[in-house]
Amino acid sequence: MNMDELTRRAEMLKVLSHPQRLCIIRGLITYRCNVGKIQENLGLTQSGLSQHISKLKSAGIIKGVRNGKEICYQVVDKDALRIVDIMFEGIE
Repeated sequence: MNMDELTRRAEMLKVLSHPQRLCIIRGLITYRCNVGKIQENLGLTQSGLSQHISKLKSAGIIKGVRNGKEICYQVVDKDALRIVDIMFEGIE
C-alpha cells in the first residue's frame, strides 16, 4: 500500500472519530436524508451540523444529491461504511 493511500485512510479515520459524525454516518447508512432531518434527529445546531457535513463531504465519505429544492445526503465511501458498521456492532 502506498503512502498516499495510507494518508487518505488516516484522514478518513480522523473525520470519523467524532461521535456526532459517527451518528450522522450511521443514520445515512439506513436512510438518505436532508440536513433538516439530520438536524431534527440529532438535535444539532444548523452551524454545527453544517461543519460536520462539510468535513464528511471533503473527506469523500458522503455526497449530496439534489432532489428538487433539497439536497439528500448518502454515504459513498465503502471503507467508511465498513468501519462504522464495525463501530456500531453489538450496540443496537
